[in-house]
Amino acid sequence: MGSQAPLPRTHCPLKTLTLDGTSLTLEDLAPLVRGEDLRLRITREARGAVRHSRKFVDDIVRRGTVVYGVSTGFGKLKSQAIDPGDLAELQANLILSHCVGVGEAMPLEEVRIAQVLRLNSLLRGYSGVRPSLVDALVRLFNAGFIPEVPRQGSVGASGDLAPLSHMAAAYMGHGHAWVGGKRRKARAALKAIGETPLEFAAKEGLALINGTEIMKATGVVTVLGAQNLSRAADAVASVTIEALLGSANPFQAVLADIKDNDGQRRTSANIRRCLTSSRVLKSHVSCDRVQDPYSLRCIPQIHGAFKTALEHVASVLSSELNAITDNPIIDPKSGDVFSAGMFHGQPLSVIQDYLGLSLATIANVSERRIEQLVNPDLSHLPAFLSTKPGLHSGLMIAQYTAAALASENKVLAHPASVDTIPTSANQEDHVSMGVTAVRKAHSILANCEQVVAIEWICAAQAREFNSEVRAGKGAQAAHDFLREHVPALDGDRYLHPDLITARDLLKDGQLVTAVVRAVKKLEA
Repeated sequence: MGSQAPLPRTHCPLKTLTLDGTSLTLEDLAPLVRGEDLRLRITREARGAVRHSRKFVDDIVRRGTVVYGVSTGFGKLKSQAIDPGDLAELQANLILSHCVGVGEAMPLEEVRIAQVLRLNSLLRGYSGVRPSLVDALVRLFNAGFIPEVPRQGSVGASGDLAPLSHMAAAYMGHGHAWVGGKRRKARAALKAIGETPLEFAAKEGLALINGTEIMKATGVVTVLGAQNLSRAADAVASVTIEALLGSANPFQAVLADIKDNDGQRRTSANIRRCLTSSRVLKSHVSCDRVQDPYSLRCIPQIHGAFKTALEHVASVLSSELNAITDNPIIDPKSGDVFSAGMFHGQPLSVIQDYLGLSLATIANVSERRIEQLVNPDLSHLPAFLSTKPGLHSGLMIAQYTAAALASENKVLAHPASVDTIPTSANQEDHVSMGVTAVRKAHSILANCEQVVAIEWICAAQAREFNSEVRAGKGAQAAHDFLREHVPALDGDRYLHPDLITARDLLKDGQLVTAVVRAVKKLEA
């Protein structure tokens, strides 16, 4: 396992996030995505629920009742009763035996989100852990203790067993963890913050690893990134419309009303805001162009479909943030113990596949607009937007990169949720592949961000040939903001840094912020 760079830290005041097990939102987790520090606290009511459910587990142990995961083995070994004196060892063995993750380490911000999500689930009072364990998890998070967790190894059946086991093992002093921006052996990291390795009582090890927090954590990062991309893609498309002298007619509010599609409505509204006060479009109001290519004319339908999909995905993910994904479920109110399938990741794998293929369409249409910009037969602009075509290649090969990424997305968009492979001697005979689905969606998002950034560069360069006529407020803001960081192309140069700079400005939300300053509002 290779080392990983520490989280970038912003200089925002330290915020407190209060957890109660029921009200966590995507917006609550956004600071962690940005690399900001959060301090956790839990409500008195949630702590009471934890205490009540633990009393129920203690009664089970005291009575010697045989309950799966409390006094038995796991998976195929569910029928093997365990001596009460060995229950603590059972939990430790469970975690260590499940630490079989491989591949690159998860980004630290995703691990931080997973830590919060797993803790939030325990607070519902259906997992049977001790209040002292909850307190310890809060202390470790607040001290900046971040377990190192491998990305691969989960099939999304009994939750994310392997990666969550690595997280729990770090609390026990095994593996590696990050503290204060340094990667250390987990035991040394615990010592650095004045903590000792945790020991888990009956049911607690299982409670820490039976869950879908890994796929949810990556899902949070992907959905929030997709919401930013949704706004950015509209802003960049408006620059392209200006550069290609496109028509504003397809974005009229009446058309969205006739269609009665909210995604189309939000997209059209964004484009209209960005084109407000455009002198470019007004100067060509009487031109003989009847219809624009679909990649311009159908932006409301294509971007709008993405917005509709994204809204559904965000809704499902938001509800899952406070879901119980443990097994068995301890219900102290009814006195029942339910051995069910709450940990199964199918609800998450399906929506992440949906998100991935929806994202892929954004890269597809953006790449087509890039072709419209750089192809002189289509744009009536200098070939490949070069000031000296022939001597200079201009942005010819930037379109190749966009095409490569859009094509790669088509492979990544193949659904993971339709796959399954039995595990645990066929006890777990249908699995969700949820982590695979969300990792693919995240990769598609990254490709889309780069493709749209390339469109931004090309559209801004195309505007240089008509820069004396001011564009609409949002389109002009997007152009001018790029020019603060990436100069116009007056000859061939080493282009890689330009592509990365534009992508980073788009990815971290700076592009959207710059455009919103000009138009007041952009809707995801």
